[in-house]
Amino acid sequence: MATVHHWTGLEAKALRLALRLSVRAFAERLGLAVSTVSKWESKLSATEPRPDTQAILDTALGRADAAVHLRFETLLSEMAGTVATVGRRVVASGPRAWEYESWADDLDRVVVALSRQNFAFADSLLTRWLSRFKAHELDEKGLYLFARSTALLGDLKRDQGVVLGPLSAQHSYAGARTVFSQLDIPRRVAQLDLSLAVVTEMSGKLEVAARNYETLAVDDRLSRRDRARARLWVGTALSKDGEHDYATRVMQAATREFEDLTEPDDWSVAHQKLALARRGVGDLSQALQFIDIARSSGTTDSPMQRVRLDTAHGHILLSDTATQDDGILVLGQAAKVAAQYGLVHQLRSIEGVKAMIEGPTGPRQR
Repeated sequence: MATVHHWTGLEAKALRLALRLSVRAFAERLGLAVSTVSKWESKLSATEPRPDTQAILDTALGRADAAVHLRFETLLSEMAGTVATVGRRVVASGPRAWEYESWADDLDRVVVALSRQNFAFADSLLTRWLSRFKAHELDEKGLYLFARSTALLGDLKRDQGVVLGPLSAQHSYAGARTVFSQLDIPRRVAQLDLSLAVVTEMSGKLEVAARNYETLAVDDRLSRRDRARARLWVGTALSKDGEHDYATRVMQAATREFEDLTEPDDWSVAHQKLALARRGVGDLSQALQFIDIARSSGTTDSPMQRVRLDTAHGHILLSDTATQDDGILVLGQAAKVAAQYGLVHQLRSIEGVKAMIEGPTGPRQR
């Protein structure tokens, strides 16, 4: 809410207009003579109410609801050009209720934008709020929104492939975790631990990531779905590290959990991961079965998921000399979509797949 450090006739007029009162009705509310209010309005910033009247105006503003405060600040902003000192006399005493509501609404929009890989729009929404407030200025509700914004910024950086460094997913996740720890919200802290484990895996530290996932897979701070995702990602890290058979068993357990939870998107992703694990041991028939299930199930058709599915599918097709040409085409399409949406990490994965399969003169013969 706004606070007036020193009232003049200008601020008094703005308050009257914000309250939508006539001069007479405003004077009656304040318990003053109509001539006093008329004097303020004729002289504006050239006159100042007496100290006792300043207190009366403070009380009237303090009792006003949020809509009146918003109108009052808007009117003063419009009047600011007429008096140079207005901006110094009226200040906001912190975020206001309607700003918190707008902030929360914008975070919902960020989630949608990230699901569609609309990174530019998501970044603009997050920057709007993270650049507006400092954490030390906020109350608990504001800190919660600040931490959630910072965590979503981490998601954005992760999806863009900016994993490590001062402006990275890791940096944002760590900052959000600190604030949620300060607010004593264990579930959010555990979710950030899970996100940081993903960053560890993406940076190539597979054994460390697998151990972190194993711990989180039995962490009661997390929801059942998040624990199942942690279990799935144990298998992902192990599969990348060459432990394909055990990874398959772990991922199949997670898949059953997703089925029990009725989570079709997670169930689809699990089959995609299983397909790659079976490809790792040379079981291409089962790998194709799993990837076909993944491609035909799930409800989310985001660019990110299309690229992931096509990359996995192409990887499997490239592993068989009979389908290598098809694999090259599928990976090429995945690379185009990844480049279009700025999915840098996925582009690197596609190049990595091609590098593993192709020799100096083209695809290896198996």
